[in-house]
Amino acid sequence: MGWLWAIIVGLVLGLLAKAIIPGKQHSPLWLTTIFGMLGAVVGNAIARGFGVEETKGIDWSRHIFQVIAAVAIVYLGDSLYMSTVGKRKHRA
Repeated sequence: MGWLWAIIVGLVLGLLAKAIIPGKQHSPLWLTTIFGMLGAVVGNAIARGFGVEETKGIDWSRHIFQVIAAVAIVYLGDSLYMSTVGKRKHRA
């Protein structure tokens, strides 16, 4: 069940990051989901670094770190995706 939640959270974070980033992103949905999952993991690590562990109720500060990390990872990942796919399409 943990993997299912990781995929759901990754999908939500990835789509939220795509909505925040201006312009069009070209990475496919499966890659956006993976970027979102990475954002969740990195955001949790950053939150732990700032001393934010589990709290009572909704952990808003940890979620903010996750969204920020997801935005950065989706932006960088999409840039890398476009640079590799763009080169392949240009050669053909």
